[in-house]
Amino acid sequence: MEPKLAIETRDLVKKYGDLIAVDKLNIKIDYGEVFGLLGPNGAGKTTIISMLCTIINPSSGSATVNGFDILKKPADVRRSIGIVFQDPSIDDRLTGKENLQLHACLYDMPAELTKKRISEVLNLVGLEDRANSVMKTYSGGMRRRLELARGLLHHPKVLFLDEPTLGLDPQTREHIWTYIENLAKTTEITIIVTTHYMEEADQLCNRVAIIDYGKIKVVDTPANLKAALKGDVITIITPHSEKLAAKLTGLRLTPQTDSSRDTIRLAVANAEKLIPRLIKIASDIEVEISSVSIHHPTLNDVFLHYTGREIRAEEAESMLKKHMLMRRPPR
Repeated sequence: MEPKLAIETRDLVKKYGDLIAVDKLNIKIDYGEVFGLLGPNGAGKTTIISMLCTIINPSSGSATVNGFDILKKPADVRRSIGIVFQDPSIDDRLTGKENLQLHACLYDMPAELTKKRISEVLNLVGLEDRANSVMKTYSGGMRRRLELARGLLHHPKVLFLDEPTLGLDPQTREHIWTYIENLAKTTEITIIVTTHYMEEADQLCNRVAIIDYGKIKVVDTPANLKAALKGDVITIITPHSEKLAAKLTGLRLTPQTDSSRDTIRLAVANAEKLIPRLIKIASDIEVEISSVSIHHPTLNDVFLHYTGREIRAEEAESMLKKHMLMRRPPR
């Protein structure tokens, strides 16, 4: 009898000394779901994945993956899952096909099944014509697609994708999204995606958990999360953001500020009607406004609403630089 949930955690905690990397995580993920863990670098996303994959043990709490306890039955958990790691984990000296054959050996797959599955997964990710090419000749996007193929080779029930498009250019990133979307539509596999890209979570995930400092702030569908902001978002740019925000707070509005960027955001209904009032308020307290704009809520606005901060571009850039340094061959 198949368990009801693909993944369930109960007060899952991971500590490193005094640092709490994951703080009482409680999530339930259905079979066939694409579930996103959305948060900045250091939020605890990879630590969560590592515990669920039995790479590290939790400090306390429990979890099951495909019905198997991660501490009591780690071997069964590992047989149930596929993983695409954040950092490259394929052998440059082997061909694409040889990398897949090596993976099949690790899972003790029969020879006939291995041959059949290699053909199937290469076809799924569009790499049939490069099966016998050495990995050194693959582009970044092709390598990521092969890692997807490898993660799927042994028919896992759950596939973990840890920052699957980190370091890829926008066009290649969208191609990878297409492969993941096709995978979700054509198989019954459960997919867990960690990401700090808002568009990635919005496009791929049935539900998203917003994570900050090891805690889940909210879980829902991307559409529901954005709709909960009730209206549109007004963005005000002013060199005196803190002064204006204090005034708006006193008027029972709830601004979100970013003083380093001179930015105030307000999620409100009837945004167009409120703008003249905002400009008058700023004028009355002698605050200069550089610009005002309105847009529909995004997951970035949702993240800001629940955490009081953004996942910034420079943070993503720092993460990318770290990723590229790890990929650099030793001298």
